Amino acid sequence: MCPEELLDGVHDRASFVAFVDALAAEREKAEELERAEPVRYQLGGALGWQNGTISTFLQAALACFERNPGETPSWRFFAEFLYFGKIYE
Repeated sequence: MCPEELLDGVHDRASFVAFVDALAAEREKAEELERAEPVRYQLGGALGWQNGTISTFLQAALACFERNPGETPSWRFFAEFLYFGKIYE
């Protein structure tokens, strides 16, 4: 399953681990595609990945959640944090 399909179902440790595993596998696939066709992915990463480095990934994730500091952390919260690192510009 892709990360998007798993995100809504994250509610405990096991579902969080499954989500992170899918997210990592998808990033590996995106990196393969980007290496194979670098010109095609100059302006945006493959498979919807907007942030290809760990620093931009974490900055995007933080930017998304700094706007809502009162949320109580949960397994779903941590999964969304990682997901927004992928898609948020």
